[in-house]
Amino acid sequence: MIAIIKTNNPATISFAEAVLKEATIECFVMDQNMSIIEPGIMIPKRLMVIKEDVEAARRALTLAGLESDLQ
Repeated sequence: MIAIIKTNNPATISFAEAVLKEATIECFVMDQNMSIIEPGIMIPKRLMVIKEDVEAARRALTLAGLESDLQ
């Protein structure tokens, strides 16, 4: 899996997940519960897609206005 977005903003992750779901691209959020393990440390969440879907995911997220958040 490849990280296409890395952010501390939960709204960005949620919106990106919705965009990819609409585009029928499966994704997974990593590091979602890391703040439970290490309280007080802001650990960015990573939105992951499989290698074969990277270009389609980038295209969908760019069209949704999330180009500046892409890795």
